[in-house]
Amino acid sequence: MNRRQRAVKALWTGIWLVYLSAPVTDLLHGGHSAGVRVLGWIGLAAFVTWYMLLVFRTGRGERNAVVLGSLGVLAAQSTLLALTLGREWLVLFVYVSIASGAALPLRMARWTIPAACALLTAVALATHGGNSFLAGLLIPALLGGFAMTGVRELVRTTIALREARATVAQLAANEERLRLARDLHDLLGHSLSLITLKSELAGRMLPDHPDKAARQVADIERVSRQALVDVREAVTGYRRPRLSAELAGAGVALTAAGVTADLPAEPDLTVVPEESETALAWALREAVTNVVRHSGARRCTVELLHRQTLDGPVLELTVEDDGSGAGDGYGNGLTGLHERLTTASGTLEAGPVGQGFRLVARVPSAGRADVGSPA
Repeated sequence: MNRRQRAVKALWTGIWLVYLSAPVTDLLHGGHSAGVRVLGWIGLAAFVTWYMLLVFRTGRGERNAVVLGSLGVLAAQSTLLALTLGREWLVLFVYVSIASGAALPLRMARWTIPAACALLTAVALATHGGNSFLAGLLIPALLGGFAMTGVRELVRTTIALREARATVAQLAANEERLRLARDLHDLLGHSLSLITLKSELAGRMLPDHPDKAARQVADIERVSRQALVDVREAVTGYRRPRLSAELAGAGVALTAAGVTADLPAEPDLTVVPEESETALAWALREAVTNVVRHSGARRCTVELLHRQTLDGPVLELTVEDDGSGAGDGYGNGLTGLHERLTTASGTLEAGPVGQGFRLVARVPSAGRADVGSPA
């Protein structure tokens, strides 16, 4: 992923090259001619370079055919060097076996590792004095190769975990953006609609009723300050609207818009989960905002009932008006509301009914059935 990690990986991969001391000693003190030593150094350097490139790229998603070809080159180099320079070079087959376990999936490595060990055995038997080295090399080649298959799976799991972590972080960021978008839409849509209505009322009351106009201006200041607080809380994720407060706010907004409001009495929510209450509070705010802004209604009825259904007790909120309706499709507000209710394991029904529009939101509740009633 970065230079430091690449350096650490190269260090741990290179440490195991210390076991090449036998071929190096053979080149330095084996009594070979100068030409043979030069060719031996070239062959050893080529083997180490090829091996390091193959093992270092483990986990990068290379095609198996390329890996098999590289392992074939390493095996051919090991065979040639061992047969021409002597038994000290049989140790190269251990690296071939380890590279097989590190670079190939287990379904293929379980065949290539024994094959490398079999080739080691054959070359040892064909090399002068190779029998004495066979027992000391065969077991490390076999066990080291299969041990590297576990290391390979660990590398692949680590990469998958990193990708999963990045995906989770991206999903969390997307969910937070959606939450903020829903909160700002619901908060500002309701508050700005109320500010607009009260501004129009204050404008009509001036100059004949300055006292009444002043009260409307004071309400505008209060609503705007509360809207600012709500936006700050929504941004920090702390805001949880309460149904009782939203009912009071709905009465103020509907009255200011000249809509006759039928609201339920103070609800008993002691047995209602906080998540369910919050979802219904948002539903009430969105429904009332739509009535005020879009319906042109003269009357709005709000009902809040506990009901028993086949899925268990639910708390049902119904908002119905006699206006022209809000259209057949879901806008941003109803779409966000549907997402909120789905998160709270609730449901949403909204659409034209008769000469008006009805919104029904249901959320799970632990309360008794049929204990609420409209005012």
